[in-house]
Amino acid sequence: MREIVVISGKGGTGKTSLTAAFAHLAQNKILCDLDVDAPDLHILLEPKTTRQCAFLSGHEATIDPALCQACGICAAKCRFRAIQAVEGSYRIDPTRCEGCKVCVALCPHQAIDFQERLCGTWYQSETRFGPMVHAQLFPGQENSGRLVSLLKQQARDLAEQRGIDLIISDGSPGIGCPVIASLSQATLALIVTEPTPSGMHDLKRIAELCEHFRIRIAVLVNKWDLNPENTTAIESLCLEKGYAMAGRLPHDTQVAQAMVQRKAVTELDENPFNLQVRQIWKGIEALLPNH
Repeated sequence: MREIVVISGKGGTGKTSLTAAFAHLAQNKILCDLDVDAPDLHILLEPKTTRQCAFLSGHEATIDPALCQACGICAAKCRFRAIQAVEGSYRIDPTRCEGCKVCVALCPHQAIDFQERLCGTWYQSETRFGPMVHAQLFPGQENSGRLVSLLKQQARDLAEQRGIDLIISDGSPGIGCPVIASLSQATLALIVTEPTPSGMHDLKRIAELCEHFRIRIAVLVNKWDLNPENTTAIESLCLEKGYAMAGRLPHDTQVAQAMVQRKAVTELDENPFNLQVRQIWKGIEALLPNH
């Protein structure tokens, strides 16, 4: 199974627009949006949901008022101050509960249940470019890495069912837990960066992460013409480190026009910019193994 993960050291570098373009250009593929905290690939692809499942992860305590004797032991022992007295009984604030289970273990009346926490929803959908797996983590919920791992497994299972050997994933920005999970079993990490000092800094950080997991790296400089000097510095770094250069793209209003129309930039009328994107995709395909 071959998998391209499009990532960046920060948000807003253009990785989702590029992922949509690659989805348009690639043949026989599964699409996967691994940015579960703030997914937006679906905005461009307008998927039709065929399967919807709850994402349960972790636990939270709840008090049964019929069994609670208001002894106060749970409130006294909760180090997170998640339990408060309310009208002669006690209630647990789910936004404070860390699921440590101390209150469950110490309640003498067994009035506290320990249920799985509903953290979000994941979907299997169909788009005009093919099948897609994506999700939405509820605001403030944790375990994004676990949800990313679930999506990757679902994408692989779907690919095997349909005889597809290529997965194109839109990853999360940064170097945190969801990014680490998204790199698992990846064939190629395409790092999208910008020619700025922070872009160089973030590129180095995420490239080190990819190297740690022995993931092959390709780098694409977006909006290179905003600072040609920094673009040259980035390309020199890639040459020194042995990273493949996927190419460079100029700043172009075609990208914004495509987003407004909910299209991939390569779906617009032929123009110099999307011809460059097409050429970059051919180069990325050449970096992938044949099987």
